[in-house]
Amino acid sequence: MRLRHLIAVLLLSASACSAGHEHTVARPPRGRAPAPRRTGPAVAATPAPPSPRHMVFHGARDSGMVALTFDADMTPGMWRSLDAGRIKSSYDRRIIGTLDATHTPATIFATGMWIRRYPAVTKTLAADPLLEFANHSYEHSAFTAPCYGLPVLPAHDRTEDVRHAARILRDHVPAPTPYFRFPGGCHDQGAVRAVLAAGVTPVQWDVISGDAFGHDPHAITRTVLKEAKGGSIVVMHLNGAPTAPETHAALPGIITGLRARGLRLVKVSELLKAH
Repeated sequence: MRLRHLIAVLLLSASACSAGHEHTVARPPRGRAPAPRRTGPAVAATPAPPSPRHMVFHGARDSGMVALTFDADMTPGMWRSLDAGRIKSSYDRRIIGTLDATHTPATIFATGMWIRRYPAVTKTLAADPLLEFANHSYEHSAFTAPCYGLPVLPAHDRTEDVRHAARILRDHVPAPTPYFRFPGGCHDQGAVRAVLAAGVTPVQWDVISGDAFGHDPHAITRTVLKEAKGGSIVVMHLNGAPTAPETHAALPGIITGLRARGLRLVKVSELLKAH
């Protein structure tokens, strides 16, 4: 499992850097696009509980709950690839369609750069009571080295990176959760302290779905169903191809299989209430 995660993140890093030969870097737009109105399922939004002051990998094992989470990655290299037409999109709307159709709550960990690329999408998703947003850094740079080849933030920039992404998040999401996920999952004690200094809690995972660059949806489904248990936090990706081409196809089986085992699917904020 760790080897598969290592390979997936190495490939993600290579994809992010694929346009590094260009002389100019496309900058995220500063303006905000209007968001279309969207009517979500009639369920109450879950308010975020007080943020625990420690690293979180899972919730209470006796909770009977599992949180599905989706990272919305965006790097300068991915941005350039989108501008150049090498990537059609870094948002797979089919994932959200499945969540809505099955009435499944989820938490989206979005980078600030992804939000700037998709401001209208972000606002639309933020209006869906099934969904909540959390912080995934500004441009998916690592907070400690080595980290699978990702560019590494200087230690003195880590807290400000979290705050910068948080400001963008607040501009587009009325009530973001006080949670942060490290790019690549890479961290040390200094990185954890830097995140806590920004007023948010690092939330990782205990189940790696294997959807990053995975081309077998059945394998992704089997992995999640094998590893998940009460309190689990499952990491997947919202980007679609090429980052996570089969997440949308694996998701229905994951949802059905977890519910068949009597597990209740919730947002991270609800899971941590019982932690």
